[in-house]
Amino acid sequence: MSDAPNQQARPATSRTARRVCATLLAIPLAAAGVLGAAAVPSQAAAPDQAGKADHVGRAGASLTCRGEGVDPAAKIRYRTSTVIHAPLRTIWNLQADVQNWPSWQPPVTSMKRLDPGPLRKGSGFRWTTPAPATDATPATTLTITSTVRQLKHGKCIRWTGPAIGDGLRIDRGVHVWNFTKVPGGVLVQTEETWAGDQVEADVPTSVKYLGGGLEEWLKELKATAEARS
Repeated sequence: MSDAPNQQARPATSRTARRVCATLLAIPLAAAGVLGAAAVPSQAAAPDQAGKADHVGRAGASLTCRGEGVDPAAKIRYRTSTVIHAPLRTIWNLQADVQNWPSWQPPVTSMKRLDPGPLRKGSGFRWTTPAPATDATPATTLTITSTVRQLKHGKCIRWTGPAIGDGLRIDRGVHVWNFTKVPGGVLVQTEETWAGDQVEADVPTSVKYLGGGLEEWLKELKATAEARS
């Protein structure tokens, strides 16, 4: 998502509808955090498998970009990785061209760059995603304002920013992405932390929804990049 911060061929209309529906729920609820709970398994990150997560808060375990990582004091954090069988250039261009995220990530309903030119340190972008009503929160549209803090072309990106909706708020998210060439493809790793009174009211549930959103993002990035290779 976010400082707070998703394609593959779909064989049947019914399957497409189910997947889009699941995606539309996963990312907004990942942003919502405090909502009630779809479990995401807690597993160690494995470079050769998609969707294997490591969200333990060990000192020194966090991903970094140019020496800066996620919030070390955050109570809510999730880390995961996948190997994408596509050229690094394809993967990087998909991720760094934030203006076109809506074309491959269904939950991103709008996107606006706040500055011209290639994504770089200091770049800002504002994007939206829907969050459905729950017993705890109203239906709303989250507006996420992200600022790139560190970037190394083809290697890593780190951005931060809040996510704010009507009755729903993440005060500060920090999101780090790493890209490493491996035999047959690229190991893509991502880690994100959240801070804020609302999401910290139920840390386990917030972690589950953050994890669900990041896993879906990686699946969409992998599917899209591999389809274009």
